[in-house]
Amino acid sequence: MYTIGAFAIIQNEKGEVLLCHRRDMDIWNQPGGRVEVGESPWAAVIREAKEETGLDVKIEKFLGVFSKPEKPDIVFSFLCKPVSGELLLNSEAKEIKYFSFDNIPKNTLKKQVLRISRYLKNPDKITLVEQYNDGREIDSEKYFI
Repeated sequence: MYTIGAFAIIQNEKGEVLLCHRRDMDIWNQPGGRVEVGESPWAAVIREAKEETGLDVKIEKFLGVFSKPEKPDIVFSFLCKPVSGELLLNSEAKEIKYFSFDNIPKNTLKKQVLRISRYLKNPDKITLVEQYNDGREIDSEKYFI
């Protein structure tokens, strides 16, 4: 049985990306998480962004789907824009901060860094990718005409 996740790329006016430093482990990650039963991925990303950052966001764009065949897990990625609220520490995030891509902390989840990188390199492309634990990524373009 697959799990489904939904994660946000949220940028500030400088183009820096918002990351949360988790309380339960020493890692940084994008705002987002598991889609709950009866919830759509687009509703989940808005809920998760609010829970993890304090920001109310709207989805600007669907960015892609990332399959993690070894887990099995599917992750939806969205570009989101804050519309209200303020950054607030909470039970999930002990630190919330914007980073330029070149300064993303080393303890950021590698798969998420790759997702952010794909968006920043080609912001107009919808990405469909298989991501493996060893860092390999297989782009889905081979499946389409």
